[in-house]
Amino acid sequence: MKTLKIGLLAVGLCLLALLWGCEAGKAPMGASSAAGGAQKTIRLASPFKAGHILVDASQKFKELLAKTSGGRLQVQVQPGVGSEEAINDWTSQGKVEMQATGGRPLEVAAPQYFFFNAPYVMKDFEHFMRVWNGPLGDKARAQVEAKGNQKYLGIVYRGLRQTTANKPIYTPSDVYKLKLRLPTVKTWIAVWKEIGASPVPVPLPGLFKALKSGQAEASEGDLTQISSFKLFKVQGYLIITNHLVQTGGILINKAFFDGLSPEDQALIVAAAKQATEWANDKIKKGESGLLVSLQRNGMKVVIPDADSLRVKARPAVEKLFKTEWPVTTWSEVLAQ
Repeated sequence: MKTLKIGLLAVGLCLLALLWGCEAGKAPMGASSAAGGAQKTIRLASPFKAGHILVDASQKFKELLAKTSGGRLQVQVQPGVGSEEAINDWTSQGKVEMQATGGRPLEVAAPQYFFFNAPYVMKDFEHFMRVWNGPLGDKARAQVEAKGNQKYLGIVYRGLRQTTANKPIYTPSDVYKLKLRLPTVKTWIAVWKEIGASPVPVPLPGLFKALKSGQAEASEGDLTQISSFKLFKVQGYLIITNHLVQTGGILINKAFFDGLSPEDQALIVAAAKQATEWANDKIKKGESGLLVSLQRNGMKVVIPDADSLRVKARPAVEKLFKTEWPVTTWSEVLAQ
């Protein structure tokens, strides 16, 4: 009897060892056996609404990352959930893991490099990228990481910034005392004051309301912003001022990124690179289509004397390089 009991015990132990060995080869419930471990949901917030190129880029990033990670890395895109100011704070603090936004990260964490997102500084997108991929861009990104706890994953071209109004604008005299809605960006306000406008600083979510109520008489923005916010419902004229080479960024909270496995970091970097390249190609091909769409929705296109506006803005830009952006000069930027 004792021998039988010992034999049964031995068999039981063998079966237990066998089962343990089988289970050890499986991933825990809710986790993946692929490199990187458990499934993760990454929140990607944007101040822009659906239809904006930065939201489109975010959706493409979501699609690519889900595919390359085998569904293990899921992105939750959250468009239009707050102002640029709020969402930048959330991403910096880790309340959301990522953001697709405009120039706020630079403005807050690397203000000496905010000339990357200022009126009348850059010539075109190719010029912007030459400077961004050079020593000045390297230093700007390093400062955003160090002071803003965020890492740039890619730059999205949003097109050239234009002006909207309920009257045609041809020269600086047409801008005199015009109540122009601007984001709460002091350098932009300084430039437009120099041209002659009376800036009305309003965060992005309040853009449409400010124009509809008469709080502001005009606005400025890239065509994707003008279209996605349906400004054609409250503004009759689209003035082709081409005053700013507008870009945006896809950024990730630095602490969150550093806590990921090298495999997951590589997947995220690759997906962001592909998504931003896709978005840049889309906007370059689609900018003229956006213009036609805005015309079909009733906006009258005006071609102003853009050079006269640029000349009027020049003293403010030169002063800003001395007072706000002393890390370089306007001539050095233009030479690249």
